[in-house]
Amino acid sequence: MFLFLSPYYMKTLNNEEAFLAVPEPELCSYEKSKFVIQQAPYEHTSSYLQGSAKGPAAIVSASHFVEFYDEELDKETYKQCGIATLPPIDFKNKVDADAIALIESETDKLIKDGKYVVSIGAEHTVTLGFVKAHAKKYKNPTVLQIDAHSDLRSSYHDNIYSHASVMARIHDIKIPLVQIGIRAQCKEESDLIKSSDNIHTFYAHHIRKSKRWMEEAIAKLSDNVYLTIDADGFDPSVIPAVGTAEPNGLFWVETLNFLKQVFEKKNVVGFDVVECAPMPGTILSEYTLAKLIYRLIGYSTLKNP
Repeated sequence: MFLFLSPYYMKTLNNEEAFLAVPEPELCSYEKSKFVIQQAPYEHTSSYLQGSAKGPAAIVSASHFVEFYDEELDKETYKQCGIATLPPIDFKNKVDADAIALIESETDKLIKDGKYVVSIGAEHTVTLGFVKAHAKKYKNPTVLQIDAHSDLRSSYHDNIYSHASVMARIHDIKIPLVQIGIRAQCKEESDLIKSSDNIHTFYAHHIRKSKRWMEEAIAKLSDNVYLTIDADGFDPSVIPAVGTAEPNGLFWVETLNFLKQVFEKKNVVGFDVVECAPMPGTILSEYTLAKLIYRLIGYSTLKNP
C-alpha cells in the first residue's frame, strides 16, 4: 500500500548529522526507517539550572561515537530497522499550551506514517504533547515515568504547563502513571499520590529496600505503555548534566534490567528522553543517554523485528 508522506517529513538530517551517523544513507531515510528520532528543544520553565534546550542536539551529536554493534543484544540494531532523524521542531516562540499543541500535531503525523517515535526533549513539559498523540492511537495506555521528581504540582511559578506539573496534566486526562525512582516532591504531590487510584509511585527509598520492585511496578502497567525518562531519574554519578540533580538515583544496570523486562512483557508504544542540560568540559551525560536510546530501540525490536 502506498503511504503518503508530507514533504516536511520527507526531509531528515543526512546520515553524517543524524543519530548514530550511520554510513548507509538508506538506513537513515524517513521512507525506509521504522524508527524516527524527533527533537523537541523546548525550554520555557526551567526552574534551577538552565540549558536543556541544548540537550537534544548534544545527544544526537554524542551518538556519533556510540558503537553500532550492541554487545548485549549481539547485533547492529540500526541495520534491522533503520533510524531516521528529523530536524529540531521550530517552536516559533510558541509556549505553554501552544507549544504542547505543536508537539502533539508533529507527533501525530509521525504515528500516522507508521513510525515508532523516539523523542528527545529539553524540559519535561514536552512529554504531554507526546503522550496526547500516542493516546489517540493506543487504547488504555499507561505512562511509565523514570524521574527524580513526581512532577505533580498543580502549577509551578503560576504556570500549569511547568515542567514540574507535566504529570499532573497527564493525570488530568485520566492516563495512569507508574513512577520510578521518585525522591523529591512537595506535600501537595504526596497528597495527590495518596488520594489517586491512577498514580503508582515507587520511591527511591522503596526500591532500595525491595527485591520485588520491578515485578510490582510492571504489574501496575497496562498492555500499552508510553515511557518517559527524565535524565535526573538516574543517579548524578551516572548522568550529572541535569537541571535539578538529586542523590540516591537509579543506576545503569538496574535501570536497563527493569526496562528490558518492560519491553519484553508490555507493548512500549513510544518513548522520550528529556532534561539533559549539557555541561562544559564533559560529554558523559549526553553520550550515556545516546547509548540508552540506542539500547531501548534494540529492546523494542526484540518483540517486533
